[in-house]
Amino acid sequence: MKVIHLSVECFPVAKVGGLADVVGALPKYQRKLGIDASVVMPWYDRKFTQENKFDQIAMGSFYQGSEQLHYEIWKEAGDQLGFPLYLIRIPGKLDREEVYCYPDEAEQWLSFQHAFLHWLKEDQIMPDLINCHDHHVGLVPFLLKYSHDFQQFSSVKTLFTVHNGQYQGWINWNKGILMPSFDTWRWGLLDWDGLINPMAAAVKCCDAFSTVSEGYLKELFVDANGLQDLFKAESQKGYGIVNGIDTEYWNPMLDTLIHTHYDSTSVKKGKYENKKALCEQYKLDPSLPLMSFIGRFAIEKGADLLAEIIDQLLGKVKAKMSIFILGSGDQDIQAALQQVMEKYPQQLAVYFGYNESLAHQVYAATDLLLMPSRVEPCGLNQLYALQYGTIPVVRGIGGLRDTVIDIQESNGYGIVFPEARVTDATEGVIRALKIVAQADLLSEVRDKEMNLDFSWHKSAQKYLDLYTKLLN
Repeated sequence: MKVIHLSVECFPVAKVGGLADVVGALPKYQRKLGIDASVVMPWYDRKFTQENKFDQIAMGSFYQGSEQLHYEIWKEAGDQLGFPLYLIRIPGKLDREEVYCYPDEAEQWLSFQHAFLHWLKEDQIMPDLINCHDHHVGLVPFLLKYSHDFQQFSSVKTLFTVHNGQYQGWINWNKGILMPSFDTWRWGLLDWDGLINPMAAAVKCCDAFSTVSEGYLKELFVDANGLQDLFKAESQKGYGIVNGIDTEYWNPMLDTLIHTHYDSTSVKKGKYENKKALCEQYKLDPSLPLMSFIGRFAIEKGADLLAEIIDQLLGKVKAKMSIFILGSGDQDIQAALQQVMEKYPQQLAVYFGYNESLAHQVYAATDLLLMPSRVEPCGLNQLYALQYGTIPVVRGIGGLRDTVIDIQESNGYGIVFPEARVTDATEGVIRALKIVAQADLLSEVRDKEMNLDFSWHKSAQKYLDLYTKLLN
């Protein structure tokens, strides 16, 4: 079974969020199940491409509107990721440093999808299935079926995986001329509310779509940024498969990025040594419980609540604890955190930016991880936290509700609060601090967490079962 994963992110080549972690791990575990899985993504001028060897295996050109674009296909030569990795480079379009935030993103992703299909056609590559990840590649299912240029691929099956339904890749119809030629009477498959909507087009045209947790599939029927009626109408081809984590990379016993290794039998000492190292670096008190937030400063992540939550905990409640924040994003949120950090300099440290090595150390060092998300299709941070014996304090939504069981429930090991509100999150943290204060209970919870299995093994098998169903 030949499967191509098509994505604009893949760890460690280019990572902005959880999409990269999924695409960087799932194919490796699928290959262990006998699937010939590979990844195709854009070329980025980043550390991974600069420091590793790539072989150019193909080149070609096509017209995007009146502009002729030349593309190159580069294959990673060392098989470092456990699966074949192909990068598409288009000078002036797909050769930049950052993944997102360019004003011509629509043209970038159109050129990526067009070059991908053009390469398949020119080199006569015939996959059994293409797994398209998120809206950036959402036009591929439509083009396979209805583009005049790619008719030979009309029988190729497509699975469209929704990592976040809030972002849909809207394109004005005046850019429709940039697409490969297609049956124009099928334009309605591209349209949603007067715009080309790649996510809507993918849901309409794919053979099946999946979400990154069972709970998020149900939530899309209610709230999908305007597409909820479409998701409901197409629900018969929807599947929820919860993400896993790469336990070869996220493993406190093997992790080369943390100060001290440990497992479930040595978690108390190991976490303290890691906490001591982090607190020494950021001038926090290692004798206090330490809570973290890791992620984008975005409203959907509940990051706009952080400053007030911190003020409630350290000011009003006067909780004896320290807090470490690692993230970047919205400038207003960043300014609010800067202000509250100046108010509580001995109990709060903030690292503005993203630092993969530091993230590992934070998971290993902290007692609690806060996730006050408004939207969380799956969430991986809570799974990393569990792997490192850190108690997740999460809002019960999407994948967080699927993967974290509240301590008050049978077999519970985390804290789940109902709404993305300051009061709910604050109460959740206070409940978690009571666990940390009870040594025997904390030890029991950590042992339970670190023996849970959220690896990719089970989820990779579910993808295989779904692929098989589509191909049969």
